Amino acid sequence: MIEHRFAEVNGIRLHYACAGSGRLILFVHGFPEFWYAWRRQLAEFGQDYLAVAPDMRGYNRSSKPQDVGDYQTKHLVSDLVALARHLGREKFTLVAHDWGGAAAWALAIAHPELLDRLVIINSPHPATFARELANNRAQQEASQYMRFFRTPEAEAKLCHDNFAMLEKFAFGIGNGKNFLDEEARKLYREAWAQPGAVLGGLNYYRAARLEPPLPGGSLDLSRMDFDRLKVTVPTLVIWGERDKALLTGNLEGLDDYVRDLTVRRVPDASHWVVHERPALVNQYIREFLVR
Repeated sequence: MIEHRFAEVNGIRLHYACAGSGRLILFVHGFPEFWYAWRRQLAEFGQDYLAVAPDMRGYNRSSKPQDVGDYQTKHLVSDLVALARHLGREKFTLVAHDWGGAAAWALAIAHPELLDRLVIINSPHPATFARELANNRAQQEASQYMRFFRTPEAEAKLCHDNFAMLEKFAFGIGNGKNFLDEEARKLYREAWAQPGAVLGGLNYYRAARLEPPLPGGSLDLSRMDFDRLKVTVPTLVIWGERDKALLTGNLEGLDDYVRDLTVRRVPDASHWVVHERPALVNQYIREFLVR
């Protein structure tokens, strides 16, 4: 049974879905999703954990601050820590995808004492992503959508014609690659239609300090302190290898930054592996939690 609740944290209101009881396992979505992306994980892990999936700030039923600065990574990290404390937990397992993964990497780097385990799904470590953006032209080309998302006209274009462009970008709908049934598509459109929701999601990109250069361009990494980006928490990375936005080069050299690393590649899945192969994702997480 999935329940819906709210938490007042960091001056905002976070909506979250939860199931079960016991140790906390927190599932964090990315763009342009919401808690519903983790419904199958809540059903699975709610059997023996307190499984919780929030709507991140800016999304669906959670608060949507207007200031772009309110979407900086430090605030996303603070939200997750505060939510865990609201739930009465000082330590937890964190599972995250896409922009949720960016917040999760940052939390693991800054507050390793709070995590039992870290599970990252198709979300690059900041050091390897910066390297790939600087040196890999294919990744530069794949990341150009990020530059579009930072433009003033992005919201209107993504929302036009009942979110047709957003659906196509996110899930390939219209390209013969539809893994969402009509009920799921309806729920996503309803979430995107919440006032300010698409703008809130785009503000993650606008608040990001790292912007991809034009293909063949340069990226100044002189301000990045790579030595301070080490992760000591036991970490599982699940990666759909058909991801067109985040290429597999982001996995190369990852063990230089993650002390205790397990990588599970899924050759026949894309960025949306959680939707495409939910049972396999659950299996990999289960195996990691009991090792």
